Amino acid sequence: MKIYISVDIEGVCGTTTWNEVTRGNVEYLEFQQQMTREVIAACEGAFEAGATEIVIKDAHDTACNIIADDLPENTSLIRGWSRHPYMMMQELDSSFDAALMLGYHSLAGGGGNPLAHTMSSSRISTLDINNMPASEFLINYYTAMLEKVPVLFISGDREICDHAAEIAPGISTVSVKTGVGASTVNIHPKSALRMIKSAVFEVLSGSLSGHLEDLPEWFNITIDYANNQDAYKASFYPGAELISPRRVGFESDNYLDVLRLFLFTL
Repeated sequence: MKIYISVDIEGVCGTTTWNEVTRGNVEYLEFQQQMTREVIAACEGAFEAGATEIVIKDAHDTACNIIADDLPENTSLIRGWSRHPYMMMQELDSSFDAALMLGYHSLAGGGGNPLAHTMSSSRISTLDINNMPASEFLINYYTAMLEKVPVLFISGDREICDHAAEIAPGISTVSVKTGVGASTVNIHPKSALRMIKSAVFEVLSGSLSGHLEDLPEWFNITIDYANNQDAYKASFYPGAELISPRRVGFESDNYLDVLRLFLFTL
C-alpha cells in the first residue's frame, strides 16, 4: 500500500500566530517539532495498517519545515517547490493507493483559524471554484481526483475538518483546535498525536474503494485579490479576464488548466 501525505502547519495543534509558523522566529521551533511529530504519528498509523511506502510533501511556506532525521527511515520527503502545477501535491500520481492531509487550515475569509487563508495570506482575499469558496483542501482534493487517488484523512482546525467532510463524505477527520477570533482552543499536543495515529490506522485498515468522486465537468474560477495591481497582472494569463478591479475570472473543462492558472497567478 503506497500512501501520499501532504503537510501544512497552520492546522497543526497549537499554532495561532504568524510568528509561530514562520521560519526564523524563536516561536517557530516548537511548532516545527509538533508538525514533524504529527507526520510521524500518521506514518506510524499507516505502517501499522499495512503501508509499504509513504511519500511526504512538506507543503508550507519554504517547504523546508519537517525535521527529516526524525521521520521513519522507510519514508520519502519532498522539500522545496518544484513549481509543478500540483504544488502541495507534487509527485502525486495514480500509483498511490490513498492520500492524507495533515495540518490543514480554514479557507480565506473563514473564521475557524486566526491563520485562515487560501494559498497566499497576503495576496488573495477569496477564491471560488464553481461558486464555492475554495480551500487548499478543495484545490488539492481535486488534484487527487484528477489522479484517481482517494483522499481518506485530514487533520487541522475544526472548520477545515467540517468543510472537508461536506466535500468528501466518509473522510476521516481529526480536529486538533478551534479558532475563536485571534485565539485558538487546542487539544493537548500528545492527544493530537494519539488521535492522528489511531484515525489513520483505522481508515487505512478498511476498504479504500468507494471513496473516489468524479471531477466537475466544468470549472468556473473567480479570484479576489487584495489589491488591484495583482488582479490586473493576473488578467493577462491566457483565458483569464478582469471582472472588476480586484477580481479575475477563468473557465475551463480541464482541471490541470486550473492548476496552471493557480501556479502563475496566486
